[in-house]
Amino acid sequence: MNNAFANLIQLLAIGLMAFVLGYLLRHYTATANMRTMRDEAETLLAQAKTRFREAELEASTAVLQIRDKAEREIKRRRAELERQERRSEKRRSSLDRRLDELEKRSQALDAEAKQLERRREEIDGLFQEQLKELERISGLTTPEAQEILLHKVEQDSRQDMARVIRQVELQAREEAERKAREVITLAIQRIASDQVAETTVSTVPLPSDEMKGRIIGRGGRNIRAIENATGVDLVVDDTPEAIIISSFDPVRREIARVALSRLVLDGRIHPARIESVVGKARQEVESIIREEGERAAYEMGVTGLHSELINLLGRLKYRTSYGQNVLMHSMETAHLASIMAAELGANVALAKEAGLLHDIGKAVSHEVEGPHALIGADIAKRHGRPADVVNCIAAHHSEEEMQTLEAILIQTADAISGARPGARRETLESYIKRVESLETLASSFSGVEKSYAIQAGREVRIIVKPDEIDDLGILTLSRDIAQKVEESLRYPGQIKVTVIRETRAVDYAK
Repeated sequence: MNNAFANLIQLLAIGLMAFVLGYLLRHYTATANMRTMRDEAETLLAQAKTRFREAELEASTAVLQIRDKAEREIKRRRAELERQERRSEKRRSSLDRRLDELEKRSQALDAEAKQLERRREEIDGLFQEQLKELERISGLTTPEAQEILLHKVEQDSRQDMARVIRQVELQAREEAERKAREVITLAIQRIASDQVAETTVSTVPLPSDEMKGRIIGRGGRNIRAIENATGVDLVVDDTPEAIIISSFDPVRREIARVALSRLVLDGRIHPARIESVVGKARQEVESIIREEGERAAYEMGVTGLHSELINLLGRLKYRTSYGQNVLMHSMETAHLASIMAAELGANVALAKEAGLLHDIGKAVSHEVEGPHALIGADIAKRHGRPADVVNCIAAHHSEEEMQTLEAILIQTADAISGARPGARRETLESYIKRVESLETLASSFSGVEKSYAIQAGREVRIIVKPDEIDDLGILTLSRDIAQKVEESLRYPGQIKVTVIRETRAVDYAK
């Protein structure tokens, strides 16, 4: 036990010594670190003082440089201001000298103006004296002499003006006619259409004359049923193996023709059968009308038309005008107008559509009062067609003013299609009456000696009295006659008015 206690004492002594040694070691280390840190702090402080002195020197140097630069800039600007002041002073002196010179010149000009005024007064006095002397010698006053001179100048000017106007009109007419001939000839050469004769009756062939009795029926009941169902008149006369259908409405006439042909072919003819066949014929004709309208619009390349416009186009298949089929005429007009529009750089699509629809009013003209052009324009407007198309339709017979080039082309194409030889028929009586009216109208103007309608009424030539109408007067007379013809007569196409003034000098050698 004593040994254990002794060991414990030794261990305690050793631990105490280790603690003391550790403390002394830490104290020595801390003291050394503090000494090192103090030395570093003194070094940094010395460096900071050195850098502060260097910065202070640099700042002083920069301030001196800025001051020197500012002083140099001030000196430079002061010198520039002095130069500008000297230059301004020189300019001021120069302006003063110029003002003095201008003042002297103004005074000299005033003196010259006064001298010129005195001379002008002297000249005016001399002129008045000479004028009085001339009046005394000639025996005319100044207004009288002026009137004579103006009259002479007016006569000469009228002759020169008439000559210039005639030359300009001739040149313009030649160029316009040449270009128009090219465009119209090209359009006509590229178009050809079949023409049919206008008629208000249709003929249905019969297998035998016995069929006429069956069509008439007992007491005429069958023929009355047909007429009541179709709205046409059936003419049963001595024409062998044929019966005639008469009606002003070509659609009704076509329905009656189809229905009667089927009844004749079937052989069963009685009122009930008649009503059934007429109903089927009406549906068939309406289908044909739609197909024809769609075909015409498709061939012309016109899209977006209302179904009612398509139906009205198809109805034109059964309408004729002076022997010309109206649907074929409309398609021909559309072709001609589009060709001329392409040649002239106009709107081809507009020309096609307006040409195709220009006579659409004829499909209902027998149902609505008014000119077919205005009726057609109203129909096109109600079914959403553009304003330019509506104007082309309304203006193609001059019921309205033309607003576009295409409207003029539509009127021209319509005249070409309807007026060229063989396109339409005209009765001899109406032709003679129109030609006589044309000559009578031309002869009614003052100064006209003779008038002749030539080229089947397409031109009227007027011979005037040369002592009553001068060269300028014939220009006015041709316009007046053309305007009177437009207002008073109705005619297809156009009429050329030619006024001829001829002066003959005759003498005899004896």
